[in-house]
Amino acid sequence: MKSISILGVYVADLAFFADEIPIIGETIIGKEYFIGPGGKGSNQAVAAAKAGVKTFFISKIGDDQFGSMAKKIYDEAGVDYSKVIISKEHVTGAAGILVNSKGQNAINVVTGAGGALTKGDIDNALSTITTSSVFLTNLEVPKEVAYHALKMAKSSNVPTILNPAPASEINEDIFPFIDYFTPNETEAGFYVNHKVENEDDAKTASQQLLQRGIKNVIITLGDKGAYFANNKESFHVNAMNLGEKVVDTTGAGDAFNAGFAVALTEDKNIKDSITFANTTAGLSTTKVGTANSMPLRSEIDKSL
Repeated sequence: MKSISILGVYVADLAFFADEIPIIGETIIGKEYFIGPGGKGSNQAVAAAKAGVKTFFISKIGDDQFGSMAKKIYDEAGVDYSKVIISKEHVTGAAGILVNSKGQNAINVVTGAGGALTKGDIDNALSTITTSSVFLTNLEVPKEVAYHALKMAKSSNVPTILNPAPASEINEDIFPFIDYFTPNETEAGFYVNHKVENEDDAKTASQQLLQRGIKNVIITLGDKGAYFANNKESFHVNAMNLGEKVVDTTGAGDAFNAGFAVALTEDKNIKDSITFANTTAGLSTTKVGTANSMPLRSEIDKSL
């Protein structure tokens, strides 16, 4: 059976909604708050499972209340978390999320147990990774752990996706192990050292990234869609036209990466895979929250 394996962290999201995001030294009165499941890898696993593909999540959580919240959402979404380590030594991570009236956000993540993952933990999940149809990870886990997992996946010819978020320096020698590199506009800007705000910027940035040895680049541009490039072709794919339906963009990038992984697993071509990913991401912005906002397969199919 085809499957996706995802390496990442789980954190509890503490989200606070107000008209504006406060600046340093400022206190504002907010409108509402909620506590829910989050963390890039965890969100991606929930989104992939809800989109209809067998999904394994590889991570570490604490033996605490936030960890129990994680297991509950995995049970509900159908995520296989047999490779999630329950640690007595570490607390489960948490993220403070500030969201303004336009749905824009600022986030502070403390990775907790997930940040304590080791290469040995990856070795214990090796058979899950090497028998997957697609392997997806990001940079919330320790870098040496992400690199080790990418190498393990590629050693078994498993297609790999690196969502380079949060953006930080990546060893050049790891690029050959990445099949798909999926930064958003801010992250892409970090890696090419100039602003990426539109399709033309994305075109320039993707060429710079390809020159560094990455095989396929997908730069997500929020409501401007996504730009794809490799050494053979390049094109832009429009986002869903949602207008006033957008209420919270938190987790949209995670929905995109999960949707893209699902589409690859189902052998869709690259353009159709990005359209599927855009639809998954778009639908996630119409609900508040991250993992809880990920759409069901029936909702995605209906919107394609």
